Amino acid sequence: MMVAPPGLSNVVVADTKVGDVNGDEGFYQYRQYSAIDLATSRSFEEVWHLFVHGRLPDPGELADFRDTVRALRTIPPELTPLLRTVALAGGERQLLAGLRTMLSATALTRRSLPMWDAGPEQRIADALAVAAVTPTILSALHRIRTGNDPLAPREDLSTAENWLYCLSGNEPEPRAARAIEQYMIATIDHGFNASTFTGRVIASTGADVVSAVCGALGAFSGPLHGGAPDRALDALDEISGVGDAAIWAKNQLSQRSRIMGFGHAVYRTTDPRSDMLRDIAIGLGGPLVEFAVQVEKDVVAVLAEAYPDRNLYANVEFYAGVVMDRCGVPRTMFTPTFAVSRVVGWCANILEQAEDRKIIRPSARYVGPPVM
Repeated sequence: MMVAPPGLSNVVVADTKVGDVNGDEGFYQYRQYSAIDLATSRSFEEVWHLFVHGRLPDPGELADFRDTVRALRTIPPELTPLLRTVALAGGERQLLAGLRTMLSATALTRRSLPMWDAGPEQRIADALAVAAVTPTILSALHRIRTGNDPLAPREDLSTAENWLYCLSGNEPEPRAARAIEQYMIATIDHGFNASTFTGRVIASTGADVVSAVCGALGAFSGPLHGGAPDRALDALDEISGVGDAAIWAKNQLSQRSRIMGFGHAVYRTTDPRSDMLRDIAIGLGGPLVEFAVQVEKDVVAVLAEAYPDRNLYANVEFYAGVVMDRCGVPRTMFTPTFAVSRVVGWCANILEQAEDRKIIRPSARYVGPPVM
């Protein structure tokens, strides 16, 4: 038996055509394209089509794809009573738990089949449905919790535009909608992270698409994974109170506290997503952006002094919170916004894993007391 390193670091567990991350070069790709190039030049729907069908769409295919996913945005009406019950349960930062509940109920209404029993077309249909309805569910849960009625999705708006509209009730400014769209494209997929791997493990059992997505959501909700964008902005608030980012960072290190928004498990250079989001934030402007740029410089300098043998830079969560705040996304909806995009990547990985008919079944080394 082979013993894997902690966290399965650098262990290859599958072949994939969905995407790849090169941490040494600070580069990641979606299929055969640079992810950052796609985020700067394409729409969310174009990249979504790439994940589902393996190619960028021509104009006709794009129009058809947009029509398909827009028709899948609506929450089944029979789930309206459950929606309100779920929205009012739990805390303000537990919407991902509510999303898991609502997606499970939605799967029941669709009578989703286990992927083992479903053909490729049915699997794709289920994957499109779960990704399309996710933002509608999340925005509805948020609005109910804040004392407002949910809004029906608008067919004339893109995925990013509709997300911002369903949160606020106002049609978003084009600049804000494009900033959120670029963030969403850049966060669709990122290698075999914990949530993607979890989704693929569940898919390998032959379970239905929604079960795999819900498992991925459970992994994603952890603060060391998808739950970090709002915590990074919380850190900026703390630094503002202290008045000196370097002093704050040194205090965090002395207390052995993790500095949210800095460092990455894969990248050994700057995070390309953070670089792109910094540029977007600077384009949006404002005191928060200026403060964040200075904090980044100060914290990186402290980390370089404390860990001279490591390259620790701002990661995607640091500027993600800044961009979302400047675009009017409430802080409690930062991680849900991340989930709106990442569910597309999960579904692509889940569909790919479903083509392999072998269950993922590693072993564990027993280190407990011997049998008496």
